[in-house]
Amino acid sequence: MLIAQLSDPHVMAEPDDQAAHALRRAVSHLLELPVLPDLVLITGDCTEHGEVAEYETFRTLIQPLPMPVYVVPGNHDQRAAMLSALGRPGTLGLEGFMQYVVEAGPLRLIGLDTHLPGQDAGELCAARLDWLEDRLTEAPGRPCVIFMHHPPARSSLNVMDGIGLRDPQAFEALLARHSNVERVLTGHLHMAMTRRCGGTLLMTAPGTQHTWLPDLGHPERLSVQLQAPACLLHSWTPDAGLVSFTSVIADRTSPMLDLHDGTAWRS
Repeated sequence: MLIAQLSDPHVMAEPDDQAAHALRRAVSHLLELPVLPDLVLITGDCTEHGEVAEYETFRTLIQPLPMPVYVVPGNHDQRAAMLSALGRPGTLGLEGFMQYVVEAGPLRLIGLDTHLPGQDAGELCAARLDWLEDRLTEAPGRPCVIFMHHPPARSSLNVMDGIGLRDPQAFEALLARHSNVERVLTGHLHMAMTRRCGGTLLMTAPGTQHTWLPDLGHPERLSVQLQAPACLLHSWTPDAGLVSFTSVIADRTSPMLDLHDGTAWRS
């Protein structure tokens, strides 16, 4: 099974602005992969202002994808408008929030809603955490992948950590009680980061418009170098489990090489 993860497209209502172009390019990138993903996760900030017209543009931009697309809200989204325009996919949803379960072959995917109205930071209140605990408890032998917007752990970039998930310790403690969480996938940072979290791996996705490389020598400043946009690809096999890769989204697709003889076999 192959899962593609996009994040933070920040789409606006205009179908020809920079954000729309970037998401259109990301969709084309997925369609041009040597192996088509089985599904796509978009980990929040689907729109810039959370307006209905923006979600309509967003929906049009992802329409060429033939596989299921699952989204969760970020701080730039608006839950009611998002639910109205896109609906709540999956099953076992939590009333009032965009949380749900997707049974995807060998994996159980759990989408979490970290949106906190009027705030850039995120939150998982007691109701949302209790719901997650139930979903993990009812499938103890099934590998689970959690996807959400706000990272539940520090990134070493102080400014972004200040608008991360509130009370991440409660989330980490919950994870530590369940050995079936294969990965936690998030966005928000516009950069790729991997670290331990509650006994499993936390990964943040690069941005669809651009990727940030932070100035790690000055964590107190939001000083970043803009790099090419990228996405994450998560490949599941029974023997290796979940293995993740970063795929740069370029304006053109580079040829694939057969490294046995050095010749291009796909352009």
